[in-house]
Amino acid sequence: MPQGCKMRSELLGNPKVLLASQVIGKEVILMLYVGIDVGLKENKARFIDDSGNDCWNRLAFPNDADGAVALVRETCRALARHGFQAVAFGMEATSFYTWHLALYLTGAAELAPFGPQVYIFNPKKKSLKNLPKNDWIDAWVAANRVRFGQLPKPFAPDERYLPLQRLTRHRYHLVQQLTREKNYFLSYLFLKCSRLAQACPLSSPLGASAAALVTEYYSAEEIAAAPLEELAQFLAEKSKNKITTPEIVAAEFQKAARDSYKLPDKLKDPVNRIMASTLQTIRHLQKQVKETDKAITQEMAGFNNPLLTIPGLGPVLSAGIIAEIGNVKNFPDDDAVAQFAGLTWKENQSAGFVGEDTPLTKSGNAYLRYYLIEAANCVRMHNAEYQEYYQRKYAEAKKHHHKRACVLTARKLVRLVYAMLRDNRAYTKPERTVVNQ
Repeated sequence: MPQGCKMRSELLGNPKVLLASQVIGKEVILMLYVGIDVGLKENKARFIDDSGNDCWNRLAFPNDADGAVALVRETCRALARHGFQAVAFGMEATSFYTWHLALYLTGAAELAPFGPQVYIFNPKKKSLKNLPKNDWIDAWVAANRVRFGQLPKPFAPDERYLPLQRLTRHRYHLVQQLTREKNYFLSYLFLKCSRLAQACPLSSPLGASAAALVTEYYSAEEIAAAPLEELAQFLAEKSKNKITTPEIVAAEFQKAARDSYKLPDKLKDPVNRIMASTLQTIRHLQKQVKETDKAITQEMAGFNNPLLTIPGLGPVLSAGIIAEIGNVKNFPDDDAVAQFAGLTWKENQSAGFVGEDTPLTKSGNAYLRYYLIEAANCVRMHNAEYQEYYQRKYAEAKKHHHKRACVLTARKLVRLVYAMLRDNRAYTKPERTVVNQ
């Protein structure tokens, strides 16, 4: 690579430089912006200059390997025709349909002298309501988003973290499915035996004993009419004798059944079928989560993981954090990690008005945000410093106490995680300052 091109490539590797044509010393860096609307079968690209004008023919190309080659070829022609010295691509995040193309563009040898940067984002279209909605407009919006700046980190896959990232993201997907299925089961539990959905005598209506009771007994009336000894024996067997006072628990179940709404007879059979089916799905998903956790733990064996030394933080949650952060050297400080995760808050103020709520931006990496919040919730239960911080934020909140306290604790945890990964050091318990009275 010529020395001048190498210098431009290094300078343009900084996202802050890729906002418009720049003057670097006495040299003007002319930028080409390529916006791509990505679809399952076909992509559409528009090429614009620093004034926002089309400077090359629009390109429709298949979303496959040959199509990616065609895009690079047309991009090189546009670069040569107008004397552009650098190129930035912008494309809308569209599931996996974007990934292969973004990977190809970052590694294309023909584009290397131009320091290509690839950005994947959700284009902000609120201020462009008067524009028609079609693929060519979407491509133009993506190109202009790159031209105006305020961009996420460039797409820069690191093969070391890709297998781990696939596994931890799959686990996130399974957990979200599991949560939906549990809520669905509980909604039908309210139909069948409303009082049990409100207050179960056991820790959870989805536990082995309670779930067996509400699915194997046909109705709330049948639970209420069953002999107490029979019900107590049923609970003892299903819990493998882990319930120390089955007679008392059985009596509480019968009382809840008597206090519940009566379900019409015609609904009893479909409700029972749906609950049994949903419970099978829940058990299957729980098994899948456990198997995925094992795979994540095995994959993590190849990584140095100082986060495991944090009390309460296990291999799975720490893996989710490491998989999304990747090389921590890509982040200048913990604020950049928090911004990447979307753990920042929007100011809610106008003139003399100051809103009580400052909503979370949630515009960053949803997977990293999830694993940081889950990790913070575990750490605060095993770490006195984080427990005190959580309790303080819980008391300060006017609503959504637990949720708000967990998110704020996660933001505090980001500072620790960043420092430990940056310095590759183990966790050390902070010393408490003793004040002499």
